[in-house]
Amino acid sequence: MRKNFTDPSEIRPWAALWTLVLGFFMILIDTTIVSVANPTIMQSLNTDMTATLWATSAYLLAYAVPLLITGRLGDRFGPRRVYLIGLTVFALSSLACGLSPTIEVLVVARVFQGFGAALMTPQTMSVITRIFAPRERGQAMAVWGITAGVATLVGPILGGFLIDAVGWEWIFFINVPVAVVAFVLALKFVPRLETHAQRLDWLGVVLSAVGMFLVVFGIQEGETFNWGQIWGPISVWLLIGVGLVVLGLFVWWQHVQRGEPLLPLRIFRDRNFSIGTSTIVTVGFAVTSMSMPLMFFFQLVRGLTPTQSALMLVPMAVLSAALARPAGILIDRGDPRRIATAGLLLLAGGMLLYFVMLRPGTPLWLLLIPSAVLGVANAGMWGPLSAITTFNLPLDLAGAGSGVYNTSRQVGAVLGSASITALMTARLAAELGTGDAGGMGGGMGGGQLPPQVQEGFAAAMGQSLLLPVAVIAVGAALTLLFAPRPPRTGPVRVQAGPAENA
Repeated sequence: MRKNFTDPSEIRPWAALWTLVLGFFMILIDTTIVSVANPTIMQSLNTDMTATLWATSAYLLAYAVPLLITGRLGDRFGPRRVYLIGLTVFALSSLACGLSPTIEVLVVARVFQGFGAALMTPQTMSVITRIFAPRERGQAMAVWGITAGVATLVGPILGGFLIDAVGWEWIFFINVPVAVVAFVLALKFVPRLETHAQRLDWLGVVLSAVGMFLVVFGIQEGETFNWGQIWGPISVWLLIGVGLVVLGLFVWWQHVQRGEPLLPLRIFRDRNFSIGTSTIVTVGFAVTSMSMPLMFFFQLVRGLTPTQSALMLVPMAVLSAALARPAGILIDRGDPRRIATAGLLLLAGGMLLYFVMLRPGTPLWLLLIPSAVLGVANAGMWGPLSAITTFNLPLDLAGAGSGVYNTSRQVGAVLGSASITALMTARLAAELGTGDAGGMGGGMGGGQLPPQVQEGFAAAMGQSLLLPVAVIAVGAALTLLFAPRPPRTGPVRVQAGPAENA
């Protein structure tokens, strides 16, 4: 008689990890790959830039908003089952994206694609938390964390190659065969884990979804509306304010309700979980915000194409991937608190190097040095943070903790994107007397600005990098508050109870 959950002795943790990483890598690539295709999509679908940018905004909104909910769904129905459902939704919506005849159809398909990604993401971290013993979890979390960093860099490179070779539709079509392979591997290697029967907190679902949507939409689209009125009396700041109030009501409801909360507040009693969740906000902010001034500099000052600009970050991607496993071994054998602190400080150092080097006359090969520094920083940052944050997390709260952690990272990314855009505009106005970067000398297509404005433009981009430096410095300071880990533990424990059947 077939058991409805995987026997602990039959679980192959590393096979499961690499299977999950494949799906995780695919969905994260889609957060950045479309940025390279925007001009081509705009021309092909005969639309304008505002509508085209919604193809990215819709994905990010649908990805970020449900993460608190989808993380808890993994605890309730089983992470394997929710992951497979999300993977199916992601694959079908990717096919719909590539077949879209209009921008409206593309935006709707991207919403479903983002929701599929939201279903998948928390399950990857949750499964790692539950199948690796805490003291053996460092290497696994290092691989998981580096995947997040490398995917954001690979997206633009892969996007540029596919657009040039076969057309923009293939940045979506390529997901379909990858998803099929990931689905088959998940059926074979991702274990069926115990579920935790509970009634779904529907009021919590509504409050969290509405609050997150209003806050994320307000921050993400604030620059589009010049941080003013959206429609009639409704302003960007009103949306954000109402969203924060709704989220406050959500937290209050989680505290007072008698049933099983969507977000069990007791997870924040764990000092390392609270500190790690706060720190990942600064990481999401810095990693997202630093790329925009760099891409503007490479394209508008140095005249590189989008693909060439992305290739300038290859040292970061290569070193991040190469050092992931050694960093994981250090996490398991050493003190990940100090590794995380060093990683965040290296990130700040790499961005400061860019600040110094962003000049029109700087040789391109020199600009590969800070990229390499950032690669070492990534290896010492993502894995240690996720490992120590989840170290003491109860197994029945793995999904909820993963949802909170990933939501925090995404909110940090949204804050970083909005903040760096506003700061770049302000610094351009100060240096050049204008905030319209796109209107000078060829815009975003890879053409250079006139020589007389290159120096001021480069200075503005370099100054903008000081913002993520300051934010990541706060993150480094937070890591000093981590508590030490307990002594080495034994093998992973498997709780008794009902299990997922998928």
